[in-house]
Amino acid sequence: MPLIIIGAVINGCSPNARYERKLKQEMASGVRYDSLFLGMYFGMSQKDFYMHCWNLNRQGYIKQGPDNKSVEYRIKDELKHPGTMNFYPAFVEEKIAEMPVKFIYSGWAPWNKTLSSDSLQIDVLHWVEREFGDRFIKVNHPQKGSAYIKLNGNRQITIFKVDEMTVWAVFTDMSVMKETNDTTTYGDVPKNVIND
Repeated sequence: MPLIIIGAVINGCSPNARYERKLKQEMASGVRYDSLFLGMYFGMSQKDFYMHCWNLNRQGYIKQGPDNKSVEYRIKDELKHPGTMNFYPAFVEEKIAEMPVKFIYSGWAPWNKTLSSDSLQIDVLHWVEREFGDRFIKVNHPQKGSAYIKLNGNRQITIFKVDEMTVWAVFTDMSVMKETNDTTTYGDVPKNVIND
């Protein structure tokens, strides 16, 4: 009997259990946060996304990203240093359900530690906090290292480094992705290890 109780307590306190409790609490709140950036939002149809990007491109705000596989936005004032963000949403039933965003400082070089992903991650975190609010939880992922996560209603935001140059911010509509049990390549970061 004591072993069962100890096992239940340990399992209930695991990082994954804390994450699942927080997710359940936020989803039960019924609150929706659908806004993303540049006028895009969760639930935006694929057709509306393409039209919106076409209009932003005509106005000079965005352009095609590398290999014509993403949208590129030049960051001028949002971060401490100029950079780029490349993004392309994951669609579920032809609506935006997740938006992975790749950030890189324009002047990055291996010898320029000021523009490393360590600095960029904190810079991106501060920008996202200004836009979407604070209260991020620090996350330690065994493969991806330090990361930050925020669960707010249906919206989950995860920020993490990939290498010395690149930081990702993944915006996920958990009301959709939880149902489909689907995520992008990087959307699984918070499920693994969370430290309070």
